[in-house]
Amino acid sequence: MPEGFRREFPSTRVILDGTEVPVKKSKYPDTQQCTFSPYKNRNTAKVVLGVSPGGLVTYIPPAYGGSTSDRQFVERSGLMKSCNPHDSIMVDKGMAVQDLFAPHDIQINIPTFLKKGNQFKSKTLAKDRKVASKRVHVERIIGLGKTFKILVNPMNNTEAKLATEIIFICFMLCNFRSGIVPKHAQV
Repeated sequence: MPEGFRREFPSTRVILDGTEVPVKKSKYPDTQQCTFSPYKNRNTAKVVLGVSPGGLVTYIPPAYGGSTSDRQFVERSGLMKSCNPHDSIMVDKGMAVQDLFAPHDIQINIPTFLKKGNQFKSKTLAKDRKVASKRVHVERIIGLGKTFKILVNPMNNTEAKLATEIIFICFMLCNFRSGIVPKHAQV
């Protein structure tokens, strides 16, 4: 675990974030509806990635159609059973899953939501900046994985059926590249 994580978030087990890869529009209406992502405004396969504080991909559940929410991913994944009590998980603000992990005594480190018209207190702002500076590792891994052309160009019907396996292999190959996070990193 990098020094910055050990100091600020020592119980962090995994950093989660979702990503989507394009798929060609199916000729079947049910498949179109399942894979349509309102966020990307196109048909996609979606996956949630888990990255260790050291920058290694450690968790990739099966891919789903782009209409699946991040919360549904986490509910179906069973990640809560893979963590130990008193672990913590770092997520983006769009992934409100605190209630799923609370019964397992797992803390969620998530940036604070700003209500309309309010301003952050300086203490809250400092904590949110620390979380954001650590979450950048998962964003870097996603960017690294998206260097594989098969994850950038729309997958055809055959590739889409193998989306889980293709995504898994591409992101696991990222683990063999030079480290995203140096061991002595302060960030």
